[in-house]
Amino acid sequence: MILGLLGAFASAVCYGVASVLQAVAARSTRQTRDVDPRLLLRLLGRAPFVGGVLLDGAGFAGQFLALRVMPVFLVQAAIASNLAVTALAAVPMLAARLRAREWAAVGTVCAGLAMLALATGSEGTAPISPGFRLALLGCVVVLSGVGFAAGRARDPARSAMLGLVAGLAFGVVALAVRALPDLSPGHLIRDPATYALVAGGVVAFLFFATGLQRGAVTVTTGAMVIGETVAPAAVGVLLLGDHTRPGYAPVAVVGFVIAVAGALALARFGEAEPGNHHP
Repeated sequence: MILGLLGAFASAVCYGVASVLQAVAARSTRQTRDVDPRLLLRLLGRAPFVGGVLLDGAGFAGQFLALRVMPVFLVQAAIASNLAVTALAAVPMLAARLRAREWAAVGTVCAGLAMLALATGSEGTAPISPGFRLALLGCVVVLSGVGFAAGRARDPARSAMLGLVAGLAFGVVALAVRALPDLSPGHLIRDPATYALVAGGVVAFLFFATGLQRGAVTVTTGAMVIGETVAPAAVGVLLLGDHTRPGYAPVAVVGFVIAVAGALALARFGEAEPGNHHP
């Protein structure tokens, strides 16, 4: 459990700092009218984005470790706390100023995560069927279609839909990590969950970057936080057997809600940009 918690929080730190770097790169790249997969290729030519991707890789390693040993609801809530890290990182890196309510939101996130850590039991041990892993790949296909359709909508619906699709795709990645029964190379090649993991990550990156490019940062980021926390947590409890310590279910629910609410209050830091964080 301790190793898993360390992995989850290290992941949040890496993701939070990466968001600052990637957002600067996304805003300095030519905007696209609709969802354009070539956006990721253009971003890879920018040093801040590449640095962010490397940090994302380190963050994913921590998240992967955490998801293998802890319930999905705790890990995803911890990952959502990366917005608190982004807010704190924006102070020295981008000369940002946090208002009193944002400092309170950072504290709220920490309090919610502490409650979740106190209440968390073991991850579910029920066997995960091949059908579930194949369904995850199907979800990526469906989310891709919805995301491209959302790219043609008008804001604020466009930003909300792109953020939500990105969050759900990140959620698929988390569930795919959890669903893998065997990490041997031979099995990974054959398992549809592997492809759901990879494709879900690419889809999530594309739609989230597109949403940030077009503005409505708080809407895009807020929708993403909801998508990547609520849906995977529900699946973990209802289908994968995740549970809390006996008698601690109310504490876990309150902690989860508080942590996510604190992250939502910091949604504007989903795209940290110089001059964009002043009262």
